[in-house]
Amino acid sequence: MNCPRCHSIPRISQNNGNMIISCAVKELAEKMVEFLNRHQLAFQREDSRTLYVKIVNFKTIIDQLCHEHFTSAVQREGITVLFLDNGEKLTAEKIKYIKTLQQYYDLIKAQKLISLIDNHALTTYFQPIVDIPNNSIYGYETLCRGVDDDNSLISPSLLFEWARQADMLFYLDRECREMSLKTAAVKNIRAKVFINFIPTAIYDPHHCLQSTVKWANQLEFDPKNIIFEVTESERVEDIDHLKDILDYYKSQGFMIALDDIGSGYSSLNMVAKLQPDVIKVDRELIKDIHENSMNQSVFCAINQIAKDNGTLVLAEGVEKSEELRFCAEHGADLAQGYYFGRPNGEPLRKL
Repeated sequence: MNCPRCHSIPRISQNNGNMIISCAVKELAEKMVEFLNRHQLAFQREDSRTLYVKIVNFKTIIDQLCHEHFTSAVQREGITVLFLDNGEKLTAEKIKYIKTLQQYYDLIKAQKLISLIDNHALTTYFQPIVDIPNNSIYGYETLCRGVDDDNSLISPSLLFEWARQADMLFYLDRECREMSLKTAAVKNIRAKVFINFIPTAIYDPHHCLQSTVKWANQLEFDPKNIIFEVTESERVEDIDHLKDILDYYKSQGFMIALDDIGSGYSSLNMVAKLQPDVIKVDRELIKDIHENSMNQSVFCAINQIAKDNGTLVLAEGVEKSEELRFCAEHGADLAQGYYFGRPNGEPLRKL
């Protein structure tokens, strides 16, 4: 299987050509005809809801449709568009390129994100992860930010919101993984490097992850020093697919971590099925754990399951010495949080 998403970022063509427009209802088709007549665009009606339009600069027309004429998301969802370059014929293969007008609208809004990815305008921050028994740096979680034109930082939450809206999670997730590896190599980090990835953005690991594996090998990382961390595990509906992804990483010699354990009813089931090397206990469980008997019980249960299966336990979100002390006394192997250091462009080398 060859995944076309692995090769090129989706873009809106600026070529001349033909649009095939299908409207969900006749009323939308009539509104489309009104737009075409106003802009003096030649068109043919294939039926009451389908139009064939000859256009100059597809991107300009899409922008006008989205921002001038169909300003409602409901209307944009009811219109599908297929663009064919001049001389290009309609074939079965072209069907996969059909998009709703709303999808094009989201893609227009994602132009800044596309520019950031094109220009590799992401930067990587490092947050230390501490080996509790040895009181030393075990590794770092890598966290990406965007770099705007004025050198201000764009938060990861905003980057991923843009990516979700434009169906570009795969491209942003891949760029972040590869930027994390490259920056860790530049910083000469030889400790463990935790790299986040979103499993729902990956279709076939053998194709979608090959460039990440290539960079890890090319930069001469010891695979056991790379820990791929599953984020947004609560969004995963196909556990078998996630297991395929993790098995692929493991087959390449990498380690696996699961995030936010203890935050949902299904998380322990995922631990049992996926058998990670590291589990990160959710920060909400760690917060003031020294004063919360219920959270203490949950933590101890998670820790016992991990110990029985040879899995390392990482306490996430540690901000107080009392939280660290409880976690250390009750079996946590690793800890991470502002108590040790905030994410920074320069990795903390020692405590």
